[in-house]
Amino acid sequence: FSNLGYAYRKQSIRIESRHKRRFKMSNDEQTPPTDEASAETGLNGMDLIIDGWFHERGVLWPGQAMSLQVKKVLEHRRSDFQDILVFESTHHGNVLVLDGVIQVTERDEFAYQEMIAHLPLNAHPCPKKVLVIGGGDGGVLREIAKHDCVEKIVLCEIDGGVIETSKKYLP
Repeated sequence: FSNLGYAYRKQSIRIESRHKRRFKMSNDEQTPPTDEASAETGLNGMDLIIDGWFHERGVLWPGQAMSLQVKKVLEHRRSDFQDILVFESTHHGNVLVLDGVIQVTERDEFAYQEMIAHLPLNAHPCPKKVLVIGGGDGGVLREIAKHDCVEKIVLCEIDGGVIETSKKYLP
């Protein structure tokens, strides 16, 4: 457990220091990072594709890795907040990767999206307004919209790049 705690603290420190570099406070305004600052703080998802395979490894998952065979890279870019990679895999359909971490695959995204949307909505007698924090891939929104009693869904996603990219490549 001490190694896991260290890895978690190290990851938190990296994220915190990345945030401090990303925005400068001047005259009560936040300014986006320069290209130089983005390059120095970010991961390049393309570096994780080796010999036709995407490899997800990191300090958050000590001793394990996930690899998917890449058929074709569909999009790769850096938003103001993170590295965005979408590729078509040979057996899992399109895959969304943010900062080197797989977020969804077409093959199994429903398992997460349905669970996180339907369980809480079915536990409420008549949910009318729903707030989704994150969820830029749109899967949770899709599932919430299946509930007739829901009148309003608000999505709070910090990165518009995730929304744009997901609209192009995900169901």
